[in-house]
Amino acid sequence: MDKAAARQKFLDEFPALVAELEQILKGYGLSEEAIKWYRDSLNYNTPGGKLNRGLSVVDTYVILKGYGSIVEVPDVEYSKLALLGWCIELLQAYFLVADDMMDKSITRRGQPCWYKQPHVGEIAINDAFMLEGAIYVLLKKHFKQDAYYVDLLELFHDVTFQTEVGQLLDLITAPEDHVDLSNFSLEKHSFIVIFKTAFYSFYLPVALAMHVAGVSSEQDLKQAHDVLIPLGEYFQIQDDFLDCFGKPEDIGKIGTDIKDNKCSWVVNTALKLATPEQRHILDTNYGIKNDKTEAVCKQLFRDMKIDEFYHQYEEKTVTKLREQIANVDESRGFKGAVLTVFLDKVYKRTK
Repeated sequence: MDKAAARQKFLDEFPALVAELEQILKGYGLSEEAIKWYRDSLNYNTPGGKLNRGLSVVDTYVILKGYGSIVEVPDVEYSKLALLGWCIELLQAYFLVADDMMDKSITRRGQPCWYKQPHVGEIAINDAFMLEGAIYVLLKKHFKQDAYYVDLLELFHDVTFQTEVGQLLDLITAPEDHVDLSNFSLEKHSFIVIFKTAFYSFYLPVALAMHVAGVSSEQDLKQAHDVLIPLGEYFQIQDDFLDCFGKPEDIGKIGTDIKDNKCSWVVNTALKLATPEQRHILDTNYGIKNDKTEAVCKQLFRDMKIDEFYHQYEEKTVTKLREQIANVDESRGFKGAVLTVFLDKVYKRTK
């Protein structure tokens, strides 16, 4: 099954999830008007992204169970896995609805942010909570009888809190309306991206699939964690690099990290290497919503050869990750191929 067909198969599971949540709300006696509001929020905010996190639950399970492809997974099994994948997408939707309000963003996934809808506004705060709440309603209904039910709950609770911790440090380190580069450091950047991105985007999908597949010893979860967390950090550093150095036609957007005062790997690397004169240029041009000052920063990054430092970092990191994967102990059922698939998706990507 090709990627487009696998994505469509996953998407085909979503309407049943929405209908299920609607029935639960009807059981509460909620009005049809409110149920429609929630349905609209679910459909607007959840299925519009790349769905990589949700699809990774299924892909990981297929490898761990030794299936040749997704089509070999029995329908009942697939639906259960897809539901877990959609729970991650609900978590993502919850984060994005809230983040867009905090960041005062205008668009998301090519359309106006949910809170920017004329009839929504600050009600989006409650809508975000309800997107997250759906995760636990669905887990209870579909997994309560499974021995690993509490493990799933703990994973979602732990990773949600870890992501919010990363968001907190990001918000207080780099507010858009107050630029102070002395707050920045590569150490802070590392903490932010590991907690804000790596846990829920890389570790969570794999750990969920491992529990369902019965490959969830403490040692195997640690093997997955020890590769997926640095891989998630590499992914975000790559994202930071592409925001500045990538071509808009390749990455599908115009980078805004410089104008938005983002605590990115690019600026943190530049700060670490900068002469006093270069530091002055950054202090007077970074984080300003102006094309001219943005161009000054980009030229400085080119002059400092930040792109070369990135490529050195990339090769060093990937070499180390491949060594770790090659040494994975597969005696308890875990498979290094799970990690290789993730690494191959990330390595040398251009969008």
